[in-house]
Amino acid sequence: MKVFIIGVSGAVGRLLAGDLVERGDDVAGLVRRDEQRAELAARGVAAHVGELADLTVDSLAELLAGSDVVVFTAGSNGGARQITAAIDGEGAVKTLDAARLAGVGRFALLSVLPEAGRGQDLGEDVEFYFAVKKLVDVTVSMSDLDWLILRPSLLVDRDGIGTISLGPAQPHDEIPRQDVAATLAALLHEPRIRRQILEVTQGSTPIAWAVLAHLRPRRWPEG
Repeated sequence: MKVFIIGVSGAVGRLLAGDLVERGDDVAGLVRRDEQRAELAARGVAAHVGELADLTVDSLAELLAGSDVVVFTAGSNGGARQITAAIDGEGAVKTLDAARLAGVGRFALLSVLPEAGRGQDLGEDVEFYFAVKKLVDVTVSMSDLDWLILRPSLLVDRDGIGTISLGPAQPHDEIPRQDVAATLAALLHEPRIRRQILEVTQGSTPIAWAVLAHLRPRRWPEG
């Protein structure tokens, strides 16, 4: 599988790239600096140097052409509003449009659990970040592509444990970035899971089992 990651040099994107390379996938991505490209090349990832905000839909589509799936993991993490708007908002929508133009049928978005960080003094910039993320989720969910949205709870940097709780709605909690990346890699390798918004947090179910559980047919109550 050929995967192009926007945000491949970020915390989750880097981990995802490593997981996919280990699975034998052909992984490429977009980075901002030459040293990042060299570092990723040493790990088997073909990176292209460029600023997402400066790329047009056409020029980005040229980079994405030939990919089986495009994954958007880039994000401002609630920084300045202009960065959030440019990356989390316009950047994500631009990537969605470029994927369509390039003929890439599958698009995966790493979003955020709406409740992540609640109970803290978030500030207006972070609240703006959540609002932008929500609008992009809506845009992706209305796309004609084969889309998938993964919303993790509060991200932490401790080692992953390989078990999660995954479903259409999860409680606000926390989860290691390593487990988020592993979950996203497993979802990308299960094309039957499509056009779904899934939320993920720490839990007790092995990642592979949690993913497979979403292949089970839904049973509606009688009556």
